[in-house]
Order: sequence, then structure tokens, then C-alpha cells
Amino acid sequence: MRILFFSLGLILLCQPTLAQDRAAIERQFQLWLLETIWPQAEAKGVTRETMQAALSGVTLEWNLPDLVPPGSARKTPKVQNQAEFGSPGRYFNPGSVQGATSAGRKMARRHAATLAAVEAETGVPARIVLAIWGRESGYGQVPIRHDAFRVLSTKAFMSTRADYFTAELVAALQIAEAGHQPARQMKSSWAGALGQPQFMPSNYLSYAADGNGDGAADIWGSPEDTIASIGNYLMKHGWVSVRDWGFEVFVPNNVSCALEGPDQGRPIQEWVEMGIRRVSGKPFPAHELRGDGYLMMPAGRHGPAFLVTPNFYVLKEYNKSDLYALFVGHIGDRIQYGMGDFSDSWGKVGGLYRSDIAKMQEALEKQGHDVGGVDGLPGYKTRRSIGRWQENLGAAPTCFPDAPMKTSLAP
Repeated sequence: MRILFFSLGLILLCQPTLAQDRAAIERQFQLWLLETIWPQAEAKGVTRETMQAALSGVTLEWNLPDLVPPGSARKTPKVQNQAEFGSPGRYFNPGSVQGATSAGRKMARRHAATLAAVEAETGVPARIVLAIWGRESGYGQVPIRHDAFRVLSTKAFMSTRADYFTAELVAALQIAEAGHQPARQMKSSWAGALGQPQFMPSNYLSYAADGNGDGAADIWGSPEDTIASIGNYLMKHGWVSVRDWGFEVFVPNNVSCALEGPDQGRPIQEWVEMGIRRVSGKPFPAHELRGDGYLMMPAGRHGPAFLVTPNFYVLKEYNKSDLYALFVGHIGDRIQYGMGDFSDSWGKVGGLYRSDIAKMQEALEKQGHDVGGVDGLPGYKTRRSIGRWQENLGAAPTCFPDAPMKTSLAP
């Protein structure tokens, strides 16, 4: 036993300490800034003075998620806490919904003139702009404290998406070079998103707009510029001004939940003929009946169902989550129309690890189903594949993973 502990002690003494490891990595980081980032920034017109102002003295932020320090192996955590891995209903907790709605109505009155002007120019409804603003930064009330250049350079140097963040770091340097925001005052989220609309730097360069006519696009301090920038972003991503985002609907049992997805759209009139109707009891607007609609059931048969329009997928260009787009549409409707909660309640589903869902996806793929890739995410292709598998077994489709499927589908 003494020999064992003595040997272990020798091994530990021979290994560098964590502080020594980090010090060495910090030196690599500084060299990387000079050898990798500077040439790319210079090619985009960034001067050495701007580079110095932005990155002089910047060190790595070790507390950020998804970091892969040099010499370490990437680890995939078993437990995932994002809403998509649990009950979708958690995304719509009463506090968030009510807070975003009540504050949104105040902002609608306070910024009525700007919202009306942006809606007239872009075709994007004021309520949608407000809902995104509220979701992203609490209408500018959520503090944005991170040093953008520290976050972006850390994630560019040693994250699981290094190439992506390298491009975003260079874009942030371009923002500083153009004088849109002083380098040392540029604040972001922990993910590098900037200002009240939470634009990544490349999106700022492409979509930030001047909403108050002062010649600048200040998404950090100006509500008017924030409103204009959100509207401009959605317009340039294809928002159709004559369409709504979607409608909560009743889906009869004879309409399979496996018909979900943006690749299975059909005119809303055809969905109506199949028995789908709005939960409000109101008819669909006549112009919507002629347009395509897409069935969207984020919890399968365990929650609310929707017919969404192409504008729903424009909202997903802002954030790839179905639940994000649904939240934005729902809050917008509550702000403008005074709507209440969804008619159908969210079932008690979820509680699965991402690895559990991945095993189900692997089993479904072996049976010939297209689940959209084995990623552990219960997206629409996975949901409808589960429904088709259930239908093949002669069971009523639910189109959402649950715990018993772990043994019946992927023993």
C-alpha cells in the first residue's frame, strides 16, 4: 500500500498543475491571436490599432460552456437541460409569458410611432418585433455584462464551434473598426450575441438598422434602433406581410400527427376539409385558406397543435428552435389581441436524456425511418417517425418519445 501511494505521488508530482496548464494555454492563445486572427482581420480592413484596442489584455474566459482546451478530448454530457429535452410546456412558464406580455403592452404604447414606421417599411407586425425584443433582452432590461471580445475570442480559440466563432470574432472587430461601438464597451451574452436584439456580430453587419435617424445603428442603447433592426432582419429573411405566423388548432384523431413538418404542407383549405379547425372557433381568414399551412405539434398528441405559415419558419431563422418561434408568435398575439393561454394543456412528457432519444433514433433509422440524424433532439422528423412506427404496430400514434419506448423501441 505504501508503494502504491508513493507511486501515485510521483505521478502527480510529474504532472503540471492546472494553473501551469492554463498558463501555457493562455500563451498559446496570445500567439494564436497574432498568427491566426490578425491576418484574417487585416484582410477585412481592420487596423492594428483597432485590434490592439479590442484584444490587448484579453484573457480566456474559462467558465464558458462547450470549451475544448488544447490537448483535451471533447466530452458529450449525458444530461441535457434545454427545454427541447423535457416537456415543451416548460418553455411557456407563466412568469415568462405574463411578464413578456405585460411589459410588451407598455412598450407598444411607448414606442408606437417607431413600431408603426417599422411595420410599414418591413411588413413585419409590431407585435412580432415586440415579442422578439422581449424574449431576447426583456425589452432592454436584462443586463448584458460580458466582454464581447473575451467571449468571442475564447470560443474561437477553444470551443466545439471554433470556425464559426472565429468568423464572428473577425466580424466584431469590423464593428469596432467602423466605429459602431467602442471595442472596450462592446458587451455581449455568454454566447457572444450583441445588444438588445442579441445579434451575432455578422448579423449586426448585415441587418442592424437606424431607427431614430441619427445615422447610427445602436442596438445596445437605442430602443428605436433595436426595433428597426429586428424588423429588418425578419424582412430580409422572407417575412410575408400578408400572412400570419400560425394558429392553434384542433386536430381530429383521423388526422395523423405523422403529417407534421414543413415538407408536408398543403393549402390550409385542405386541412380544413380534413377536419382541422381553429380552437378559437373563428374561421381562417379567406386569404389564409389559399396559402400553405404546415402541421406543427411540438409535443405530439401530448400538447397543443398548430397550423403554421411560412412566416413561422422565418421566425426560426432568428432562433432554430420550434418552441422559440412558437413563444414569439404566442406572446405577440397576447400583446395585441389579449389572447390567453393555449387551449390545450401540455402533457407531462419528457424526463429523457438526450442519449435515450439518440438510441430511439438509431433504432428508427435501422427500420428505414428518416429521423433527421441521430442527434438526441426530438425534432419534427423524429416525432413523426415515432408516429409512423406506432401506426405500423397498429397503435394510436402519439408522435413524441416517452420512457416506455426505451425498451420497446430500443431495448
